[in-house]
Amino acid sequence: MSDRPLLLAIDQGTTSSRAILFDDQLQPQATSQVELPQSYPNPGWVEHDPDTILRDCIRCCRQVMQRVDGSLERVAGIGITNQRETIVLWDRNTGRALHPALVWQDRRTTDMCSELRASGIEDEVRARTGLLLDPYFSATKLCWLLDNVEGARAAADAGRLAAGTIDSWLLWNLTGGEVFATEVSNASRTLLFNINAIEWDPWLLEKFRIPASILPQVLDTCDDFGTTTPELFGRAIPIAAMIGDQQAATIGQVCFEAGAMKCTYGTGAFAMQNTGEQCLVQNHELLTTVLWRHHGKLRYALEGSIFSAGSAVQWLRDGLGLIQTAAETEALAQQADPKARVYMVPAFTGLGAPWWNPQARASLQGVTRGTGPAEIVRAALEAACFQTRDLLESARAHGSPLPERLRVDGGMSANLWMLQFLADILGMPVVRPELTETTASGAVSCAALQLGLSANTAELSTKWRADMVVGPIMSVDEREQRYQGWRQAVGRTLS
Repeated sequence: MSDRPLLLAIDQGTTSSRAILFDDQLQPQATSQVELPQSYPNPGWVEHDPDTILRDCIRCCRQVMQRVDGSLERVAGIGITNQRETIVLWDRNTGRALHPALVWQDRRTTDMCSELRASGIEDEVRARTGLLLDPYFSATKLCWLLDNVEGARAAADAGRLAAGTIDSWLLWNLTGGEVFATEVSNASRTLLFNINAIEWDPWLLEKFRIPASILPQVLDTCDDFGTTTPELFGRAIPIAAMIGDQQAATIGQVCFEAGAMKCTYGTGAFAMQNTGEQCLVQNHELLTTVLWRHHGKLRYALEGSIFSAGSAVQWLRDGLGLIQTAAETEALAQQADPKARVYMVPAFTGLGAPWWNPQARASLQGVTRGTGPAEIVRAALEAACFQTRDLLESARAHGSPLPERLRVDGGMSANLWMLQFLADILGMPVVRPELTETTASGAVSCAALQLGLSANTAELSTKWRADMVVGPIMSVDEREQRYQGWRQAVGRTLS
């Protein structure tokens, strides 16, 4: 049995909770995953049960350690990565959540955002946070909880409540309530954090009516987050890193140099480009966000957030019954009539970047009597690719240098038909890594740096390898015709 150290990733996502055990070369040794149910109590509302999230994460951690001999003694530390913007409010004394978590997809605060925008504060909010006034982010969700959960605002003012994104909720519980903290990448997604001053912003707290006392301490991405309570896993294990899921995937794709870009295709799709020490807050279509901070050195990123990518495929499966599994979409897309121009605009929870229209709703256009399941499935896959091009076009229009290639990961990156169409519609090579667990590997990469198991980012880069490079083969004329058709479909949806 080896005595080499192991690293444990907790990867808490929108549709599942996972734990992955990695060796010191950042190769996965065991995985456990549990699907996370979502509830939709009203149209546009999306909620998670915080207790289910916690229970499933602990269960998955125990399972992966049971599957690798001697792992309990060999786990050097934990890296946590999580769905961002989702917010939890809980009682400091009992540790119980007061309400289901409001998920990043939740749109119940659309009117609140419109009222704030009408008050004329959006430009100042943008300058301080790099974000827009949109229900996507945490601040208006937290305000809603304080206003709508009975007694919550009075309890918050009295110092009895805590609020945080999923990383803070997990950390609080894993440490037995000893550590109440978040880190910079997650904090930067709340609309309450000043990404220039790197602190909770008093002006923002006042505008969103959030008492500072309920918010966690903000630490570096690679930092000392305390240890798990011994009774959870049999010994206290250091928690050495926390990072938002899209930032984690960017680290996992070793996008350490300014200009490097990745796109993760999961429930949504998220393109992130490292901008180095530059905090570029001039683009009102893409977001400016904190990538990570290590040894006090801060790195920023531009991000384009697509709200629906894999969720459109889930709808084909669960809503329409056109497919049994997501894997079927590759063969169906190949069978579709190549002359058909069916467009799906998957605005199930509004449109994200670059449109930022929370009231938009999904549409299926170009349908004829000849349209069948194959054409509809292909349209869902194409939509993720078209939306990615929208993000790159926005970056180009605002002077950001385009990458030479796009690094991709996430569940949809297993679909070879989609990868080819993505390369075709972007007109650039698309690169998929050997290790597709980039979110989890990014989290443990940060933990490895904190624990001294990796010396620096250059060493981490040597552990990354490409599995596949897909280049464009579509003619320029066809590419532009298809893309213009997409833009027209979006225009009709918005109108």
